[in-house]
Amino acid sequence: MKVLVTGSAGFIGSALSMRLLERGDEVIGIDNHNDYYDPALKEARLARHADHPNYTHLRMSIEDREGMETLFAKEKFEGVVNLAAQAGVRYSLQNPLAYIDTNQVGFAHILEGCRHNQVGHLVYASSSSVYGSNTKMPFSIHDNVDHPVSLYAATKKASELMAHTYSHLYRLPTTGLRFFTVYGPWDRPDMALQKFTRAMLAGEKIQIYNYGKHRRDFTYIDDIVEGVIRVLDKPAQPNPDWDGNNPDAGSSSAPWRIYNIGNNHPVELLDYVTALEKAMGIEADKELLPLQPGDVPDTYADVTDLIRDFDYKPSMTVEQGVANFAQWYKSYHSV
Repeated sequence: MKVLVTGSAGFIGSALSMRLLERGDEVIGIDNHNDYYDPALKEARLARHADHPNYTHLRMSIEDREGMETLFAKEKFEGVVNLAAQAGVRYSLQNPLAYIDTNQVGFAHILEGCRHNQVGHLVYASSSSVYGSNTKMPFSIHDNVDHPVSLYAATKKASELMAHTYSHLYRLPTTGLRFFTVYGPWDRPDMALQKFTRAMLAGEKIQIYNYGKHRRDFTYIDDIVEGVIRVLDKPAQPNPDWDGNNPDAGSSSAPWRIYNIGNNHPVELLDYVTALEKAMGIEADKELLPLQPGDVPDTYADVTDLIRDFDYKPSMTVEQGVANFAQWYKSYHSV
């Protein structure tokens, strides 16, 4: 099919574009190549698939209302995967309006493009951050998520609500995917693995928050991409059993669905660091710090619905996934 991938020079977007091209889809990718982190990494990711005959790359922002209207009207996409977003929990404390511009205004342009051009399925990235102050584990899509602790999380929750409105009013099939701590080769420089690796190689301390007691459901990039593709191929359907007197938070009477994509196996941050030390052959000098504003202590994905509806569950172990990252990092940076 013809698929629009937004954020196609990003960590997940580039990997997804490659997989879609490998199976024969036509991919139109858009990315604004902003300088939130080193644009050279985005160019390097893009170079892996930019020359594919079925790939077209456009340097534009989803905030560009007129540009998005023109793009959707011209291309008539069958599927859309929205991965473009202002990422990062801590950065949202410093520059909140960037999250409104991209994650809300930009997403509204995506929804309008899908609505007016008969797109068959919109899949979009949500986040485990939406669980916020929830402490019941594992995190379930059937639980309410009304207490975000960062603006980043709030914009992701808002995107789910905006998508529901379009699914309800216009019968647009939409599926939101709550990603749990995605990691692996080609990830962002502001993410833990790259930050830790740079510091370790420089002989500097690595900062470990919540005194290393963070637990994260680390999910490998290839597992995320496989999940996205399976979901894209199966447009959201209404839940025939949905009951307004006892509303299910993960489905609807509209063609709207939410799924967790996580490894279903939380790992303590110190164990994550141990895997990196082993893979790099370096012992880290650790500085243990308190929990940071906007962070949640633990994440743990309930993937029951993902297994039921798509016969799929992420499976990469942290040890192997981190080893794969380390191999890529050494090659990319000529270490």
